[in-house]
Amino acid sequence: MRVNEGIKAKECRLVGEKGEQLGVMPLYQALELAKKRNFDLVEVAPTAVPPVCRLMDYGKYKYEQAKKEREMKKGQKANIVREIRLRPKIGEHDFEAKIRSVKKLLGDGDKVKITIMFRGREITHADQGWRLLEKMMETLKGVAGIEKQPIMEGSRMFMVLVPFSGQIGKATVSAQAGKAGSTQSEKSDGESVDQSVKNKEDKVEKVKESANA
Repeated sequence: MRVNEGIKAKECRLVGEKGEQLGVMPLYQALELAKKRNFDLVEVAPTAVPPVCRLMDYGKYKYEQAKKEREMKKGQKANIVREIRLRPKIGEHDFEAKIRSVKKLLGDGDKVKITIMFRGREITHADQGWRLLEKMMETLKGVAGIEKQPIMEGSRMFMVLVPFSGQIGKATVSAQAGKAGSTQSEKSDGESVDQSVKNKEDKVEKVKESANA
């Protein structure tokens, strides 16, 4: 986009700062008018004959455009899913490091997929994975909400977290980290962690049977 003396045309069709039509005039005259009114002369339609120029605060215009782009990127970023992988027998120090990584990603506005990776016969102890995810949910209380409940797929167990918004009706980690023996069932988007935990033992038994087959 050409501005002020960077405009190459000899004449232009000028539009005022309020959108009013000021007619066709030589470029030097349009530049003089822009300076007189303390505005920039901006070429907004270079392919028109003659090109269309407008009086505006170009600095303010660039700021507004940059702001819109940031808002667009912010909206697009909500679809980004980052993955954090853990082993079922992860040490306490490494677990705390993973928690810090998850918090940072959530703070950046990303969704986070927490994956527990089992190797070999570790799959027969899938309950360790459930306990690890429960511990993570409890640690992230008030920081994240659950978008996808913990599930088992093959040799991996995972759940998806989203940045906590505090909106009514959104599930929070504190509401979703119910214990296996809890009799309460709190809904989040039509599902509840309590229901998942209630079925946990059945799922673990099925995994064990499959691994021993």
